[in-house]
Amino acid sequence: MSVTLDLFRNETDGPTFAKGQPVFSAGDVADRMYVVLEGEVEISIRGKVVETLGPGGVFGEMALIEHTPRTATVTAVTSCRLVEITERRFLFLLQQTPHFSLQIMRVITERLRKMDDLL
Repeated sequence: MSVTLDLFRNETDGPTFAKGQPVFSAGDVADRMYVVLEGEVEISIRGKVVETLGPGGVFGEMALIEHTPRTATVTAVTSCRLVEITERRFLFLLQQTPHFSLQIMRVITERLRKMDDLL
């Protein structure tokens, strides 16, 4: 699942993570979501890997939308560079970029289906 990289291609100041470094852990306070610009990250829930994302992948959106603690842990599989999307930027993107809104809805529905399959 990938959000178009065209929206974020010119980002220069996003955080970087070394291989094996956590981006966030389950239970952390959520105030932003992320888009992978370079590298790969792994999403795990209760120690089980549920998804691996590469460039264009988006994560952290559910906790940002719900204002709840993180339910998953995300770890850099390789060195990676991310784009941080705060709630303010997220709301702007939803209003100004219908394609982004649709992609986020697709990410959420696909993840919900995967979780149903795991249960």
